[in-house]
Amino acid sequence: MLAYYYPQQGVFWTMLWFFMFVIWIWILIAIFSDIFRSHDMNGWVKALWIIFVIVLPFLGILIYLIARGGKMHEHAAKDAAQQKEAFDSHVREVASTSTAEDLAKLADLKDKGVLTDAEFQAQKAKVLG
Repeated sequence: MLAYYYPQQGVFWTMLWFFMFVIWIWILIAIFSDIFRSHDMNGWVKALWIIFVIVLPFLGILIYLIARGGKMHEHAAKDAAQQKEAFDSHVREVASTSTAEDLAKLADLKDKGVLTDAEFQAQKAKVLG
């Protein structure tokens, strides 16, 4: 009724409910992703948690956050560490070869007779950029 007389209040309440809905969806996604990536629960326990969250959403989410909130943080930290390690490994792999190593390999191939002089010069120019 007040929103009818004060339009800004109607906008405020609409925005508040919209952001509350977005936060609710965010929490649901976080909880479902945590349930599915938990290796310390078997399939039946995961199914029971999902059913509990779907049937009684407010109570299910509240109890899940109380019971397993710490594990959610551990899972997120573990996933972040695995992603960082994979990225660091990829960077080390890509950056491991240097120009000197590449030239040494080319010279070794030329000495073995695998590359001709023209091929060696072409590859050398490509390595040196």
